[in-house]
Amino acid sequence: MDAAPAPGVAADHLRPTVIPRRWVTPLLLPATDDPSDGHDPDDPAVRRFWTAAIGPGAVTDLLRLVAAARTGRRVREPLHLSSLASEGLCIRSGPVVAVRRRIPSLGRHHLARLSPALRAEYRRLLDT
Repeated sequence: MDAAPAPGVAADHLRPTVIPRRWVTPLLLPATDDPSDGHDPDDPAVRRFWTAAIGPGAVTDLLRLVAAARTGRRVREPLHLSSLASEGLCIRSGPVVAVRRRIPSLGRHHLARLSPALRAEYRRLLDT
C-alpha cells in the first residue's frame, strides 16, 4: 500500500473505484408547504431531537441543504439524501432537491426512537 500524500501535496491518481457524487441544486419549498407546528432549521431543537431520531449525518446533510438553498448554491449529493426523502424532509427531482423552510415536528414513529427522558423533554418543548 502507498502512504497517503503529505498535506498540501496533490495526489497524482485516485483509486479506480472512486466515483464523485453528483451536484444537486437545493431549492426551498414554498412557505405554503411548510408545517405550522415545525421548527426553524436554526432552532437547537432540530439538532437535539432530529439527531436522536434520524442520526447526526442525516441532520448535517439536511442543514447543509437548507443553507445551500438559502444562498442559491449547489452542493454534492448528500450521503443521506434517501433517508431525508423517506422521512419527508426533502423531495428529489433529478438534480433538484426541494427542502422545507421549516422542519416538521417529530412524528410518533420518531418519538418511539427517543429515550424516555428525551421524549419527555420534547413533549415539554411542544407544550410551551
